[in-house]
Amino acid sequence: MKEITAKQTSVLVFIKDFLQNKGFFPSYRDIQDAFNYKSINAAVRHVEAIEKKGFIKRIPGRARAFVFTDKWIKEDDEIPENAQEVVSIPLYGAIPAGYPDRVESAGEIDQIQVDIQTAGIQRATQSYALKVRGDSMIDAAIYDGDTVIVETGIARDGDIVAALIDEETTLKRFIHKSGEHPYLKAENPDYPSLYPVENLVIQGIAKAVVRSLN
Repeated sequence: MKEITAKQTSVLVFIKDFLQNKGFFPSYRDIQDAFNYKSINAAVRHVEAIEKKGFIKRIPGRARAFVFTDKWIKEDDEIPENAQEVVSIPLYGAIPAGYPDRVESAGEIDQIQVDIQTAGIQRATQSYALKVRGDSMIDAAIYDGDTVIVETGIARDGDIVAALIDEETTLKRFIHKSGEHPYLKAENPDYPSLYPVENLVIQGIAKAVVRSLN
């Protein structure tokens, strides 16, 4: 493997720090902005060179998804040996975190990169991201404008879920005590609990929150 240059090392350290702080891989635009490159192509070239030299490895079949290689971990003691796989997942528009409404998914509108360990998701399951709209979950530290990472699966009592209640969508805490009918609980005293009249369908379990600091 060829040796890495000083500029490429700086980019690699930025990628590592970005991943540890935010839980997902930076975009080429993030790298361009961080180093004040005039063109996004400079960021692309640096990432491709780092990959070619064997310090990161692309995951086949996944857009802009990488893992750090043993070469990088061994040559930089600051990077933990449990550095995890970063994957791309689809962003499917918004989910109300206030009163439910009949908002429909706009389909995949973007992709975001997440560290699967930080996000608490499994590679074998279907995961996606939703933009939060509303303030009914603020006591669970989920705020208007956040992005939640959702994983399909069977919800347990106390899970925060993306749910369809009487054909309306919302993000709430799922409450299902033994022998009782399930309902949805807000994490904001200004909002009531929601009890289904006809049906309650759990669409996914919220596993992590991504928040922009800008």
